Amino acid sequence: MIPEIVHQIAFLILGLAILLVAGDLLVRGAVGLAAALKVPALIVSLTIVAFGTSAPEMVVSVQAVLTGNDGIALGNIIGSNIANVFLVLGLPALIYPITTHVVGLRRHAIIMLLATAAFIAAAYGPGYIDTAIGGGLFVGIIAYVAYMWIRASIGNANDPVIDEVEEYQAASGVSLKTMLFLAAGLVGLPLGAHLLVSNGASLAMDLGVREELIGLTIVAFGTSLPELATVMAAAFHKKSDVAIGGVIGSNIFNLLAVGGAAGLAGTAVFDPESMRVDIPVMIVASIAVAAYVLTRRDIGRPAGALFFLAYIGFIFLLAALAGGV
Repeated sequence: MIPEIVHQIAFLILGLAILLVAGDLLVRGAVGLAAALKVPALIVSLTIVAFGTSAPEMVVSVQAVLTGNDGIALGNIIGSNIANVFLVLGLPALIYPITTHVVGLRRHAIIMLLATAAFIAAAYGPGYIDTAIGGGLFVGIIAYVAYMWIRASIGNANDPVIDEVEEYQAASGVSLKTMLFLAAGLVGLPLGAHLLVSNGASLAMDLGVREELIGLTIVAFGTSLPELATVMAAAFHKKSDVAIGGVIGSNIFNLLAVGGAAGLAGTAVFDPESMRVDIPVMIVASIAVAAYVLTRRDIGRPAGALFFLAYIGFIFLLAALAGGV
């Protein structure tokens, strides 16, 4: 049993690594192709980059639903949103305070709360996300992107969510590298998702735990690593304010785009344990970051410590519940 579990964990981590690299390559290749086709930078930011950076989570969730492992899909969404707030904001805030005095940020915080409300309405209402609910969530993300597009088009180009993805704008022109990036991304995403979902489901079965636990921990932590690395680097350069827009934008895309795609792929059913533990923690995380943004209070070291301890506590709670403690 132990060698098999070690084997599953190794392939799960491999799948996650392939997924993250493939997602990044896909976005860079797509941005290069779009630039060569003279697509405006604004459209690239709001569509290719915005959706592309959520591609790993989206492909995992769709793959999980299609194979009947919807616990991994929902756990990935919930766990990523928790990790984005408590870990991705908490750890850097210990290094340097994160300012919330960013123009336009409060609008995005309100949209995040509305997206969270829609997601939890599906959880505590029908208890699942099906084609109709998934379609509704996906319409929400299209409306959100359209809203940002309109604001940017009328002269409000300095947006904290758009600015977060500008690093990809350097890519330009159709070249062999561009096409290789696209090919690697298109091949790597489904391959990585397959390795992650299949081994994650097997691992959950062998350990005797619910699938959501794999999505909430390994998958969610892994897909949050690129964001964490970016924010930590910014914090060391005392520019950690760039984190807040990225985290809120990522949470909105997780709820609406990834949740919507999961519903459109099939029916994802919420686990009762998830509704008792995981979703309430996600709600607390969403309200916590929104409260700082709406009141324009910096996330200082004490808050960063509290956020980080909350994440560690959440992981220990999941471990205790999994062990029947």
